[in-house]
Amino acid sequence: MKHNSLWEGTRLGLVVATTIWIWLAAVDAIVGQPLRTFTVLGGIAQFTLLHYLLNVAYGIAIVSAIHRAAREPSLVMGVAFGFFILEFGFVMLTILLSHLGLGELAWVRILGGNLVGAAVAAVLLVRTHPLAQGLRRAEAQDYD
Repeated sequence: MKHNSLWEGTRLGLVVATTIWIWLAAVDAIVGQPLRTFTVLGGIAQFTLLHYLLNVAYGIAIVSAIHRAAREPSLVMGVAFGFFILEFGFVMLTILLSHLGLGELAWVRILGGNLVGAAVAAVLLVRTHPLAQGLRRAEAQDYD
């Protein structure tokens, strides 16, 4: 099956961005502070635009990296390390935002939304890319 990194990455980014956006809006509504996160992060329109642009860029980058890793398996470790660094960055951002207006709920809002987005991305990628199955087959062959 031929894959198109631009299209698949854009689709992935849009789905993840929408999931995280809904998460943030839901958490804010549940705690009785409607759209607080969006306001603290620059306003609804500005946040939404930047949020979607960054998620689409992330989606394209991760899908491109996965496509390359399918051809060059040694890149899998690079993709995993990049994911770890990105998640570490979100932990640092959450700490910063907890002191700059979001309070203790920054952990639920920011890091929680990021983890939900990462889970959605992982499910979509595992379902649409055979890299995970190929890695399992390769590992099984190593033990044969």
